[in-house]
Amino acid sequence: MNSTRLGRAAVIAMAGTILLSSCATNEAGSTPSESDTGSELTGTMVGAGSSAVGAAQETWIAEYQTANDGVTINYDPSGSGAGRETFLAGGSDFAGTDRAFNDEEVAAGGFAACAPDSGIVQLPLYVSPIAVIFSLDGIGSLDLDPATIAGIFAGKITSWDAPEIAALNEGVELPSTSITPVHRSDDSGTTENFTDYLGAAAPDVWTYEADGVWPIESGEAAQGTSGVVDAVTNGTGTIGYADASRAGDLGTVAVQVGDKFVEYSPEAAAAIVDASPFIKGRPDFDLSIELDRTSDAEGVYPIVLVAYLVGCETYLDSDQGALAKDYFTYMASPEGQAIAATDAGSAPISDALFEKVTAAIDIMS
Repeated sequence: MNSTRLGRAAVIAMAGTILLSSCATNEAGSTPSESDTGSELTGTMVGAGSSAVGAAQETWIAEYQTANDGVTINYDPSGSGAGRETFLAGGSDFAGTDRAFNDEEVAAGGFAACAPDSGIVQLPLYVSPIAVIFSLDGIGSLDLDPATIAGIFAGKITSWDAPEIAALNEGVELPSTSITPVHRSDDSGTTENFTDYLGAAAPDVWTYEADGVWPIESGEAAQGTSGVVDAVTNGTGTIGYADASRAGDLGTVAVQVGDKFVEYSPEAAAAIVDASPFIKGRPDFDLSIELDRTSDAEGVYPIVLVAYLVGCETYLDSDQGALAKDYFTYMASPEGQAIAATDAGSAPISDALFEKVTAAIDIMS
């Protein structure tokens, strides 16, 4: 698999920048003390990773710090690949990633913030549809099947009035404008999820492996979720993919599932997660999901992003372990999930998944 990798020295340097920011925040704030809720937790915790989960992290951090005024949490939305590298190098206490650490990475170990021989906890705490977004004057929605979406991003369908698009959108006046597909320039979990969908749903058209790094020379590249959204917004005939919470006023695609076209929604994203199995062979505290991108079940939306919050089973520093356990408990709680749904457009995890997540958090220390 292609991968853009940061050198460990660069990762540690980046982590140092985050930590200096953390110290500055603590110095500027009041002296840590028992909060209004009775919490006696104190300290600073650093997270890094998925930009898609950035809006949820802003909300979670604000609410958590209000309830725990002796705690400072900093989250750097540097992208999933960078977040995994930072956590591996010990530059952060937890990672947010739009794809879980895989079997090879877990087996290699070496997670510097964790105690020797400690496993990692991977919890699917942020579930969101990935919207296929576009910019065409006067058109707010289009119906597209998997093969057409794959053909556009593979550079095989190059005009908006192409017969493949027209056949699926009778009555829509499509312009002859050239299509400019926009993809992420960084190592991105959103890209890995999107290319996983393309390969699973349209394997005859998209013949590349799922990867966090865009696998072909095509279209326009942009840094991060914000970069893709800006490039699509400011372009003409542009199309891209981004966490649905960032779609705004852009046109969006209804994706064919079975014989119907399904608009993205938190409910449809949650439905595909519950219809998918966990990856076999992982321990009970690793809740990595094998998403079923080809499901034709009623009401599912297959282009979905599941962001994992990753921490240590056992931390080198027991105080950091206690703080991480408490923060993970909050993010997973019905309150935390509801606030993320309201502010970031995510789908709250189901009751069945919540039970498994809670059991996993219980082993953290």
